[in-house]
Amino acid sequence: MSKILPGESPGQDVWTACNEGSRPRNWGLLATGLLGGSLVVLYSIAAPFITPALRKHCLPFVPATPKQIDNVLSVLKGRSGSLVDIGSGDGRIVIAAAKVGFKAVGYELNPWLVWYSRYHAWKAGVHHNAKFYISDLWKMLQLEDKLGEELQPEAKVVACRFPFPHWKPSHSVGEGIDTVWGYHSESFRRKDD
Repeated sequence: MSKILPGESPGQDVWTACNEGSRPRNWGLLATGLLGGSLVVLYSIAAPFITPALRKHCLPFVPATPKQIDNVLSVLKGRSGSLVDIGSGDGRIVIAAAKVGFKAVGYELNPWLVWYSRYHAWKAGVHHNAKFYISDLWKMLQLEDKLGEELQPEAKVVACRFPFPHWKPSHSVGEGIDTVWGYHSESFRRKDD
């Protein structure tokens, strides 16, 4: 047991006795750092999937089914050129269209899905014909009006899962969540053209 020397207080003796032969441990600091880092990584991965549900218009990511992709390709049969997928998700429709010869572009809000789509386009060997960009559909004011003003008369618009509310489809294929609506220029051209 240690002795108290003149000029020392009993508190110093306890400190000296407890620390003799031991070094301070930083396990608590290390555990806090690991937990905090893990939460930051988890948030950065989950946030792009959760934040669309907090918007005024909630459109969560729901992958296209194989039947829906077949329906889109059947509506586009006999056509070629460019294809734009707004809300492209994981890029299944864009990649399938690129495989049959379209120059396809996908716009998606979720950056993780854009990177995932780019990777799968590269893996499928169609990355030269399939491009993906991070973009917010809801920043495009009045999408129906914008498409009506800017699309060429020979353009065809295909909608999956969510038909355009003010356009009359020229035809539809499939049922339920696999329904695909096709619109010819008469459906979306502005009347004053």
